Amino acid sequence: MTENIGLFSGLQTPKKEIWAVGGGKGGTGKSFLSANLGIALTRMGKRVLLVDADLGCANLHTCLGVTPAATLSDFIQGKIRNIESVLTQTETPNLALISGAQDYLEIANPKHSQKMRLIRQIHELSFDYIILDLGAGTSFTNLDFFLSADTGILSVIPEPTSIENVYRFIKSAFYRRFKKIARDPDVKEMITLAMDEKNQRGIRTPHDLIDQVASMNEKAGQKLKEAVYTFAPKIVVNQVRSKDDMTLGFSMRSSCGKYFGIKVDYAGYIEYDDHVWQATKKKRPLLLEFPYSSAARCLERTVSNLIKNEELKLNSIVNQ
Repeated sequence: MTENIGLFSGLQTPKKEIWAVGGGKGGTGKSFLSANLGIALTRMGKRVLLVDADLGCANLHTCLGVTPAATLSDFIQGKIRNIESVLTQTETPNLALISGAQDYLEIANPKHSQKMRLIRQIHELSFDYIILDLGAGTSFTNLDFFLSADTGILSVIPEPTSIENVYRFIKSAFYRRFKKIARDPDVKEMITLAMDEKNQRGIRTPHDLIDQVASMNEKAGQKLKEAVYTFAPKIVVNQVRSKDDMTLGFSMRSSCGKYFGIKVDYAGYIEYDDHVWQATKKKRPLLLEFPYSSAARCLERTVSNLIKNEELKLNSIVNQ
């Protein structure tokens, strides 16, 4: 049953966690992951809100099999002033949805003021966990949603294009974060320059950028160095078919540390499983339709790691 209501508005939440699920490329299972993370958390007694922040191509409502009466476009256009009025209850107790826009093309590129109002009001909602399902690509809107979260999760599949796009997303998010921290106009200009991968200054990595900034403004360089240590996105490898696929997260973690100087955690992997597309075809989340499938067990292990802020252990794969 689907209804549009102001859910949980009177409840008090002692601590709230906001997760953002991105990935740079379409088709890596971001919405699949978001929907099932939400369901797994409700099974642990948590109150969860899913937000379809894919403003250009929303489909999280389809993954959940619901038909929302109102969407983010109603809120952004001002037709609905209170974002709680956009909440839609799902068939899973304690799981609500804010559906993305489906009927207003300009919403894919909201004005900065509209975007910040949206992020602010989402953060003020009273839930234990809020999960943002981001769109594909490295638009400023996607990066800003990602950076607004407490935990950034990147969904990647074992294909070269997906891996390449995740690296690009990590680097873009990092530079975007740098730019928000920087105050000196010359430093901001340097960061803008660095975002062009073919820049003439030879800045190819965050390390290169920090060195360049430190040489012109030592204090700003130190700030950027400190920002490195507090930026730690998590990787989830989806659709794994082999042990080599399972170890992809470890390889990506090493590469990010070596070439970017960024710590990336490998939170878990999801096995390729025919039950996934079968559930999708029925417009049902995997954890509800096939709760004992191999992919469902992988999802539960991944959620456990995310909650505990732990990483997948290499010996858990080697010993299989």
